[in-house]
Amino acid sequence: MAVTRRVMRGVTPEAVFDVLRDGRTYADWVVGTRAIRVVEAGWPEPGTALHYTIGYGLLRKDDETRATAYEPGRRLEMEAKAWPAGSARIELRAEPVQDGTLVSIEEHPVRGFGALVHNPVLDLSIKIRNLETLRRLERQALRRA
Repeated sequence: MAVTRRVMRGVTPEAVFDVLRDGRTYADWVVGTRAIRVVEAGWPEPGTALHYTIGYGLLRKDDETRATAYEPGRRLEMEAKAWPAGSARIELRAEPVQDGTLVSIEEHPVRGFGALVHNPVLDLSIKIRNLETLRRLERQALRRA
């Protein structure tokens, strides 16, 4: 399981969740997402989904991320699909700290090839990707703060 954390100075948990609730922004801050095709009504309530495109050319793939749990201003859990790699459980948490918000992403593969080959090297690559994802999320939240 890969856990990545970042303290976002000058950002409230509400500002972070303003971004998370806006499904159209995910292509702006989630590393690897090329475009958001559809945001289902009610996002991010459990059961709703974002439909997205990843990759380019022959490696282009359309898939979805479905919300599985949501606590406004505190926690969002999703299952992201990227067949043939499988799917991953992703949990984002925001908690207030002095001068900002501690945001964490916990991610691990749950189905498919990614779950079969899950190992520390894969976790490290997820962690590196999520460092950039959190940096981009912070930039989006600061714009809204």
